[in-house]
Amino acid sequence: MTEMLEQLDEFAGRERRVAMATLVATRGASPRREGAKMWVGEGGGILGSVTIGGCVDARVVQESAETLGSGRPRLLSVELGEEDAREMGLSCAGSVDVFLEPLALDDPADPTVAAYARVRAHTAAGGRAVIATPLRAGGGKLVVLDDGAVSGDVGDPALVAEIARLAADVIRRGSSRTVEVAGVPVFFEVHAPPHELVVFGAGHIAQQLVRFARALGMRTVVVDSRDRYANRDAFPDADEIRVGIPSEVAETLRFGPLSAVVLVAHDYKFDLPVLRRVLATDAAYVGMLGSRKRADTILRMLAEGGVAPEALARVRTPIGLDLGAETAAELAISIIAEILAERAGRPGTPMRLKGRA
Repeated sequence: MTEMLEQLDEFAGRERRVAMATLVATRGASPRREGAKMWVGEGGGILGSVTIGGCVDARVVQESAETLGSGRPRLLSVELGEEDAREMGLSCAGSVDVFLEPLALDDPADPTVAAYARVRAHTAAGGRAVIATPLRAGGGKLVVLDDGAVSGDVGDPALVAEIARLAADVIRRGSSRTVEVAGVPVFFEVHAPPHELVVFGAGHIAQQLVRFARALGMRTVVVDSRDRYANRDAFPDADEIRVGIPSEVAETLRFGPLSAVVLVAHDYKFDLPVLRRVLATDAAYVGMLGSRKRADTILRMLAEGGVAPEALARVRTPIGLDLGAETAAELAISIIAEILAERAGRPGTPMRLKGRA
């Protein structure tokens, strides 16, 4: 949900009141997942999308004026006919539910603004959280953190207790969705720290990797022993630049299930100790630039040093998806694509071949 919080920040800088539209349910084909956001300001500004444009987003813009005028949230259901579906690039018709809520962005006491402020602070410290919204008029907001803390109000103590009970499982699953709770549909919006990309080596490919990762909302860290390469001029968008012996820097970093680690230094003396460190963690993705021959040599040396076969099998090398990449930007795209596929548990199959034998 990093993108959503960035959109909130952007709109807060130019609109006082805004209608926040959230995709809370889909039936049939849909180009977006539950949790997609669209913002329509009272001044006419529009940001984001709950689908990919077309009739649904147009309807949201139209209905937002009424939501802002009444000051009350409302649930909007839109049926997608075959023609609408074709215009949006879908294979079949379906329907979507969108929840519209008015927000006073200049009022810290606004329940929704306060909920997102609480979540932002918690995820910035590495935690996870859920914002639960009953999909009914005057439903309120409830924030449930992964440490069990609960804040907010939905007007019904029994509903609060049941939402709090279900929140832990929703956080564990990691995906936003609508759940029937005590006869009330409740949208559980999951928030987690941003995914992280750590790049060892500060060359041209690393620059492009950071550029694309930042566009995806990932936190980026660049590590290199040479300050003439690892600096703000070369990496203006990096969240963190660490100059030092890569193996020593690696020992100070925390790698976890939201971490993707890419080695592009192409130097044995750096790659071997860094891989030993990273493979001892639960980093979600580990990739190394280089030829198959070089990779086989490094993996053999790690095996001789006692690294287990199942750990070595985690190393993606040669790195990236087969896109015929040649330039630094193309190679970076192929690597980022493989990271995204790994995160989603997908093989990277072309969409036109998906589901075919």
